[in-house]
Amino acid sequence: MRTIRKLVHREVIGAVSFVTFGFLALFFFFDLVDELRWVNRSPTPGNDISLAVLSVALRIPSHLYELLPITVLIGTIFVMARLAQSSEFTIMRTSGLGPGRALRALLTLGLGFVLVTFAVGDYLAPLSDKAAQLIKARAQGRLSTGATGAWLKERQGDRSYAVNVRAIIADGSMQGVRVFEFDDQGRMAAQIHATSARFVDDGWMLLEARRSVFASQDSPNAHITQEESAQLLWPTTITSDMVAAAVLKPDRMATIDLFQYISHLKDNGQSAQRYEIEFWRKVFYPLSCLVMVVLALPFAYLHFRSGSIAGYVFGGVMAGISFFLLNNLFGFAGNLQNWSPWLTAAAPGIIYSLASLAAFGWLVLRR
Repeated sequence: MRTIRKLVHREVIGAVSFVTFGFLALFFFFDLVDELRWVNRSPTPGNDISLAVLSVALRIPSHLYELLPITVLIGTIFVMARLAQSSEFTIMRTSGLGPGRALRALLTLGLGFVLVTFAVGDYLAPLSDKAAQLIKARAQGRLSTGATGAWLKERQGDRSYAVNVRAIIADGSMQGVRVFEFDDQGRMAAQIHATSARFVDDGWMLLEARRSVFASQDSPNAHITQEESAQLLWPTTITSDMVAAAVLKPDRMATIDLFQYISHLKDNGQSAQRYEIEFWRKVFYPLSCLVMVVLALPFAYLHFRSGSIAGYVFGGVMAGISFFLLNNLFGFAGNLQNWSPWLTAAAPGIIYSLASLAAFGWLVLRR
């Protein structure tokens, strides 16, 4: 059995690696074409193409994380169908490879793919994506989430603060910072406008800041006091990671960073539904590799001796794409309908697990 298990593992790993390389090359080409739009905008002449290629190359781990369950399904289906077509799997069955042993052999291999997917998605992809964002910011001069920038909220005692960051500059500092201070009754007590800001140990150092204080709002002597400072220290617990989390997409964050950011949002009375769904997706998504190898196993029990296996591989591609689409659909629907985050993230995997076990039971145990 050990020899058969090594043979199956070697064939599946080779097929998955080949399919993954093909998909990554395709995504690299598409991303490179898309990145050519900001070529010649770099402040360093002559480095435009190299920066674009490096930025696209750093996105490969993110694509690898997204594609691994799909490529595992396609590669495993190809191997199982080819073994069935050449009658090699029939010989393995006569040698003692029963359905239980075959399932255990694939689940052992699937656990390896689970660990690889988790390591890439939780460690390699977030680091490489942050590096790609910094390179893009260096080429464009800034990194922003759109016209309004990123919004954050913090509570300090009986005061609450709404913070707006227009963009993040390549050196890690912030540009176009606005701080709105509210009292315990929800009225605006002060606001600060700063051209830029940088992170220091005690909070943020606001540069070229203008502070407006709204005093005595309930009396006839209400007035506004304005102060201008070249440097103004604003004490805050909002860190650079929290600002980056507000700027970057939640699916590009590590699991621990998502958990800390969710805690920050809840402590400040903000909705964390979107980030909670993404947190549980990060937990359950690597387990999709186990679902995919189980879904591919019934293809080894199909009875055919001649013909092409392209149709089965195409079916695997469609199944992988449908899983990806269903995963995104449940994420958007769960966010809109306020579904339970963990159930929203686990539902696609549960549906495909039941489908794969049903197919396995019908083809293997009944037939």
